[in-house]
Amino acid sequence: MKAIADTGFLVAFGSLRDQHHDWAVELADRADEPLLTCEAVLAEAAFNLRNTAAVMRLLDDGLVRIAFNLDDHRVQIAELARRYADREPDLADLCVVRMSELHPRHDVITVDRADFRVYRRNKREVIPLICPPQT
Repeated sequence: MKAIADTGFLVAFGSLRDQHHDWAVELADRADEPLLTCEAVLAEAAFNLRNTAAVMRLLDDGLVRIAFNLDDHRVQIAELARRYADREPDLADLCVVRMSELHPRHDVITVDRADFRVYRRNKREVIPLICPPQT
């Protein structure tokens, strides 16, 4: 599976109490290569889990791989921030949108269906998502 991991997926995977934990574990078991992510996503996940060591293990175990350098994409991130200012996007979301532009064959794994249904890559393209089932 070629995919980009967003914060909510990593938090769900790392927290037994998360409502999407079972979904995240099942999806992670199906991953046959590292999921791409960025440092902003990892920082948010560590904050939300209150467990930096657990997030570092995701890297060490090969579930995720950092595949984004913010410094190389500052101009594009700033443009995305202006485009979606009304939604007050966080940096991690904008980095994931940009990563989706850079890796068009990768779906985005997220629990944030509401925002990612609005965000577009390359201004017009719907971002392919993998989300937990709606209940």
